[in-house]
Parts: sequence; C-alpha cells; structure tokens
Amino acid sequence: MSTSEHQEFREDCLAILREESEGKRVHRRRFLQAIAALGVVPAGLRFTPAHAAASEVVVVNWGGDAVPAYDDIWAKPFSAANAGVKAVINGAGPTSGKIKAMVESRAVTWDVCDRTMPASLELGRQNLLEQVDWNIVAYNKLRPAHRSDWGVGAYLYSFALTYDREALKGATPKSWADFWNVKDFPGKRTLRNNIEGMLEAALMADGVAPDKIYPINVDRALDKIKQIKQHTIFWSTGAESQQLFRNKEVVMGNLWHTRSMLLAKEVGDRIQFTFDQGVLFAGAWIVPKGNPAGPLAWKFIASAQDPQSQVELFKRVGNGPINPAASALVPAELKALDCGSPENFAKQVIVEAEWYAEHYAAALNRYMDVIAS
Repeated sequence: MSTSEHQEFREDCLAILREESEGKRVHRRRFLQAIAALGVVPAGLRFTPAHAAASEVVVVNWGGDAVPAYDDIWAKPFSAANAGVKAVINGAGPTSGKIKAMVESRAVTWDVCDRTMPASLELGRQNLLEQVDWNIVAYNKLRPAHRSDWGVGAYLYSFALTYDREALKGATPKSWADFWNVKDFPGKRTLRNNIEGMLEAALMADGVAPDKIYPINVDRALDKIKQIKQHTIFWSTGAESQQLFRNKEVVMGNLWHTRSMLLAKEVGDRIQFTFDQGVLFAGAWIVPKGNPAGPLAWKFIASAQDPQSQVELFKRVGNGPINPAASALVPAELKALDCGSPENFAKQVIVEAEWYAEHYAAALNRYMDVIAS
C-alpha cells in the first residue's frame, strides 16, 4: 500500500468513527485510542465524547506474552490495592511517533509507556514527557544508570554471546574476540540489523576495554563489522535469531538473552550463552505529557518497583529485575540466568543512555549502509 493509499485508508476509518460517534456519548479515551492506532490524532474532530474516568491507568507495552504477564504481575495487584482504580495493559506499542502525536495534539490516552532510558532522554528533552515524581517513585531502588529526569528503570535485558556447542565441536568462545575469530571458530554468525549491542561487541572484539566503550568510536566499530560481514547473517526479530540456531544455520550469535534462554530450554545443552562482555540495557517507564490519570501513573510505576514482582516477571518472560534488592529473591536455580545479579552485572557493559539519545539515528544509518552494501 502506497503512502497516499494508506492516508486515504486512515481518513476513511476516521470517517466511519465520526459517523459512529455523531450525536452519541463516546468514551473519550477509547475513541482516541482507536484513532491513535491508525497513526493519527487530529486535534479538532467533531464528536461528543464522555470524559474518561480519571481512575483508569493505561499502561502500554509491546504486545505478545508481555500483555498477560504485565496484567497478572502488575495491573491486577495494583487495581486490587487501590479501590476505584483500574490498571489496563495495552499492547499497542508506544513508539516515539505515537507519543509525540498524542502530546502535540493534546489527545493523550496513555498514562505509562514501556520504553528505554535513551528514549526517556530524547522525548523528555522535547517536552513530551512528565518529569518523574521522586516523591512517589523510590529513587534509591535504582542504580544511577537506570534513572533519568523522565525515566524510571523497569527491567533489564542483555545482548549475550550465544553459541552452538555441538557445531563448534566442543570449542568454547569466551569473548567477542573469539566471535570474530573465524579461523579457530569456523561457521556462520548472526548479528542484529540494529546497532544496539552490536557496536559495543565489535569494539570489545577489537580490543577496547569494556569500561572504555563510550563514547563509541563508530568508525572503528563499523570497520570491525566489515571484517566479519561475509560470515554473518543479520537478524531482524528475536524469533528469527532463535530460528537460525534451530535450523543450525549459525554457530554463534549476539542475541537478546531472553532468546538465548528459550533456546537453551528448548534444545538443551547444545545451546550455551554467557554474560561475559554482555551489553546490558534497561527498559524504562515513561509518562506522556498531560496523561489522563495524572499522578496515578507514578503510583503504578512505584508499585512496579516491588522486587518480588520483578522476580515474577523474570520467571515468566526472562527480563532481569532492575531493583538490586530483587537479586536475593531469585531462586537459586535461576540466579545464573539473571542478567542483573551482582555477579552478572559486573561482567557486562552498562549502556550509556546519553550516547544513544544523541547518536543513535546517525549511527544506525551508517550501520545499515555497511551491512547492506
């Protein structure tokens, strides 16, 4: 579908919504959520909405298994603990474009969004987010790298060196230098078609110490990527990265650790991964400017800082607890899989949100040019 055809389709959908709402009472938040799903939030639609209940807190994540997980672990307990308040999980995907459109048109329907620390800086500096209310949210339940003026760390995930032990005939890669060593570790590799976690791995393979990664030398990292490109399949989705290992198309990969965990569970000892030289990212809660529920958004986020709830999320989907107090609550048999445990945290590169907020777009364009050429 071309851009103009898609625009016509959206306008037709909006026309239907107008017809359905003309002269009727419509739940304002539901109406705006419907048109936001189309990618537009017009400022002057003619309809007669009912006001949204201020006691509803809409939490937006990226869909899939995370919707029922967030609902069971965070939304339902929050609703039960706060009489007259209902937390709702929406899997629409809180992209920057949607948040910007909502805020600028003063048609915000979301209260809490599941994003990243760099996104909190980028959107916050555009005046698109509410500043964190540290009187409600616990500042001391987060490491310094996992909080900003507009973002509250929600969970952890890592890019981890993952390998097929059988395909490598018992050889064990222990570093990104080994990943780049196609002589001693022959076979296809897989990297993501995005810079996150990939540029850091390239620099460590080139001899840069983990504590000297930032600011990233993009030229040096891309030169290193070029060295291995002919031996590499670039994955687009987590499911694709997992399938490459299932099909035995690759012997090593730089994967989200949650996919590495699934592979290890699925195929057993054949697939191994390590947090050594992993690249550790943080998901972050953000609140769009002018959110309908007001301070209730921060109350929900504060409730999600509960360490036991973060351990439950880890058990269910693999995301590491971000509250350091949660590590002691992780079952002994799962501690090695917790990317945020003190032992694993110390092994990894902690992502510098400031660098990504400033350089992500330009570096990504250069990376895509390299892997496509």
